[in-house]
Amino acid sequence: MCEKRNHHGASRLVALAGVFSLLALGSTQVLSGQDGNKSCNDGTIKGTYGIQMQGSRPAGPGATETVIGVVLRTFDGRGGFEQVDNIKGSVSGITLDRSGEGTYEVAADCSGVTQFQPDPENPGIVIEEKFVIVNRGDELRSITTSPPPLMVTSTGKRVRGH
Repeated sequence: MCEKRNHHGASRLVALAGVFSLLALGSTQVLSGQDGNKSCNDGTIKGTYGIQMQGSRPAGPGATETVIGVVLRTFDGRGGFEQVDNIKGSVSGITLDRSGEGTYEVAADCSGVTQFQPDPENPGIVIEEKFVIVNRGDELRSITTSPPPLMVTSTGKRVRGH
Protein backbone atom coordinates (compact mmCIF):
# COMPACT_ATOMS: atom_id res chain seq x y z
CA MET A 1 0.00 0.00 0.00
CA CYS A 2 2.84 2.40 0.79
CA GLU A 3 4.41 1.77 -2.59
CA LYS A 4 1.19 2.78 -4.39
CA ARG A 5 0.92 5.98 -2.40
CA ASN A 6 4.52 6.97 -3.21
CA HIS A 7 3.98 6.19 -6.89
CA HIS A 8 0.78 8.24 -6.86
CA GLY A 9 2.56 11.16 -5.15
CA ALA A 10 5.39 11.02 -7.68
CA SER A 11 2.88 11.12 -10.55
CA ARG A 12 1.28 14.23 -9.07
CA LEU A 13 4.69 15.85 -8.70
CA VAL A 14 5.55 15.14 -12.34
CA ALA A 15 2.16 16.50 -13.46
CA LEU A 16 2.63 19.68 -11.41
CA ALA A 17 6.12 20.16 -12.82
CA GLY A 18 4.67 19.88 -16.33
CA VAL A 19 1.98 22.47 -15.58
CA PHE A 20 4.54 24.90 -14.15
CA SER A 21 6.77 24.40 -17.20
CA LEU A 22 3.88 25.25 -19.54
CA LEU A 23 3.00 28.31 -17.46
CA ALA A 24 6.61 29.48 -17.57
CA LEU A 25 6.74 29.10 -21.36
CA GLY A 26 3.51 31.06 -21.73
CA SER A 27 4.80 33.81 -19.44
CA THR A 28 7.97 34.12 -21.51
CA GLN A 29 5.93 34.92 -24.61
CA VAL A 30 3.88 37.57 -22.81
CA LEU A 31 6.94 39.13 -21.22
CA SER A 32 8.81 39.30 -24.52
CA GLY A 33 5.97 41.17 -26.19
CA GLN A 34 5.33 38.44 -28.74
CA ASP A 35 2.03 36.96 -29.91
CA GLY A 36 2.47 33.36 -31.01
CA ASN A 37 5.02 33.22 -33.82
CA LYS A 38 5.03 36.95 -34.54
CA SER A 39 8.24 38.84 -33.91
CA CYS A 40 8.98 42.47 -33.12
CA ASN A 41 10.44 45.19 -35.36
CA ASP A 42 10.84 48.99 -35.30
CA GLY A 43 7.14 49.40 -36.07
CA THR A 44 6.09 47.45 -32.96
CA ILE A 45 6.61 50.52 -30.78
CA LYS A 46 5.44 53.18 -33.24
CA GLY A 47 3.65 55.81 -31.18
CA THR A 48 4.05 57.85 -28.02
CA TYR A 49 5.11 56.54 -24.61
CA GLY A 50 5.04 58.17 -21.19
CA ILE A 51 8.23 57.17 -19.41
CA GLN A 52 9.22 57.46 -15.76
CA MET A 53 12.92 57.16 -14.98
CA GLN A 54 15.06 57.10 -11.85
CA GLY A 55 18.65 56.46 -10.91
CA SER A 56 21.92 58.25 -10.34
CA ARG A 57 24.38 60.27 -12.40
CA PRO A 58 27.58 62.29 -11.98
CA ALA A 59 27.11 65.74 -10.43
CA GLY A 60 30.55 67.30 -10.80
CA PRO A 61 34.03 66.18 -9.81
CA GLY A 62 33.77 63.18 -7.50
CA ALA A 63 30.06 63.71 -6.77
CA THR A 64 26.98 61.66 -7.62
CA GLU A 65 23.34 62.68 -7.48
CA THR A 66 20.01 60.91 -7.48
CA VAL A 67 17.96 61.72 -10.57
CA ILE A 68 14.28 61.30 -11.43
CA GLY A 69 12.29 62.31 -14.46
CA VAL A 70 9.41 61.92 -16.85
CA VAL A 71 9.70 61.72 -20.63
CA LEU A 72 7.20 61.89 -23.47
CA ARG A 73 8.87 59.95 -26.32
CA THR A 74 7.41 59.39 -29.79
CA PHE A 75 8.81 56.54 -31.91
CA ASP A 76 8.28 56.97 -35.67
CA GLY A 77 8.17 53.24 -36.50
CA ARG A 78 11.26 53.59 -38.73
CA GLY A 79 14.11 53.86 -36.21
CA GLY A 80 13.87 57.48 -35.09
CA PHE A 81 12.30 59.18 -32.09
CA GLU A 82 11.65 62.62 -30.62
CA GLN A 83 11.15 63.35 -26.96
CA VAL A 84 10.55 66.03 -24.36
CA ASP A 85 11.85 65.33 -20.86
CA ASN A 86 11.68 66.89 -17.42
CA ILE A 87 14.59 65.77 -15.27
CA LYS A 88 15.36 66.61 -11.63
CA GLY A 89 18.67 65.98 -9.92
CA SER A 90 19.16 66.09 -6.15
CA VAL A 91 22.15 68.43 -6.65
CA SER A 92 21.65 70.03 -10.08
CA GLY A 93 17.97 70.89 -9.74
CA ILE A 94 15.35 70.64 -12.46
CA THR A 95 15.53 70.91 -16.24
CA LEU A 96 12.07 71.48 -17.75
CA ASP A 97 10.75 70.64 -21.22
CA ARG A 98 14.09 69.69 -22.80
CA SER A 99 13.62 68.52 -26.40
CA GLY A 100 15.72 65.77 -27.92
CA GLU A 101 15.83 63.18 -30.65
CA GLY A 102 17.60 59.93 -31.33
CA THR A 103 17.58 56.57 -33.03
CA TYR A 104 16.40 53.12 -32.02
CA GLU A 105 16.49 49.56 -33.28
CA VAL A 106 14.18 46.69 -32.31
CA ALA A 107 15.30 43.06 -32.66
CA ALA A 108 12.98 40.19 -33.59
CA ASP A 109 13.15 38.92 -29.97
CA CYS A 110 11.52 42.20 -28.78
CA SER A 111 14.67 43.66 -27.26
CA GLY A 112 16.09 46.92 -28.50
CA VAL A 113 18.49 49.82 -28.14
CA THR A 114 18.16 53.62 -28.26
CA GLN A 115 20.87 56.23 -28.71
CA PHE A 116 20.54 59.99 -28.26
CA GLN A 117 22.49 63.12 -27.40
CA PRO A 118 20.94 64.93 -24.44
CA ASP A 119 22.93 68.10 -25.15
CA PRO A 120 23.50 69.10 -28.81
CA GLU A 121 26.17 71.58 -27.65
CA ASN A 122 28.18 68.70 -26.17
CA PRO A 123 28.19 66.09 -28.98
CA GLY A 124 30.67 63.85 -27.14
CA ILE A 125 27.95 62.53 -24.83
CA VAL A 126 25.70 59.84 -26.30
CA ILE A 127 23.29 58.03 -24.00
CA GLU A 128 22.50 54.43 -24.88
CA GLU A 129 19.61 52.46 -23.42
CA LYS A 130 18.81 48.77 -23.77
CA PHE A 131 15.11 47.95 -23.56
CA VAL A 132 12.59 45.14 -23.75
CA ILE A 133 9.09 45.39 -25.17
CA VAL A 134 6.35 43.88 -23.00
CA ASN A 135 2.58 43.59 -23.01
CA ARG A 136 2.33 43.38 -26.82
CA GLY A 137 4.13 46.68 -27.34
CA ASP A 138 2.17 48.67 -24.78
CA GLU A 139 5.07 48.86 -22.30
CA LEU A 140 8.85 49.27 -22.32
CA ARG A 141 11.45 48.51 -19.62
CA SER A 142 14.95 49.92 -20.00
CA ILE A 143 18.35 50.47 -18.44
CA THR A 144 21.00 52.99 -19.41
CA THR A 145 24.13 51.16 -20.58
CA SER A 146 26.33 54.07 -21.63
CA PRO A 147 28.04 56.19 -20.48
CA PRO A 148 29.03 53.96 -17.54
CA PRO A 149 28.52 56.52 -14.72
CA LEU A 150 24.78 56.70 -15.49
CA MET A 151 22.78 54.19 -13.46
CA VAL A 152 19.21 54.74 -14.66
CA THR A 153 16.19 52.49 -15.15
CA SER A 154 12.88 53.42 -16.73
CA THR A 155 9.40 52.15 -17.41
CA GLY A 156 7.31 53.40 -20.32
CA LYS A 157 3.65 52.96 -21.18
CA ARG A 158 1.99 53.66 -24.51
CA VAL A 159 -0.09 56.86 -24.51
CA ARG A 160 -3.40 56.22 -26.27
CA GLY A 161 -4.84 58.88 -28.57
CA HIS A 162 -1.65 60.93 -28.76
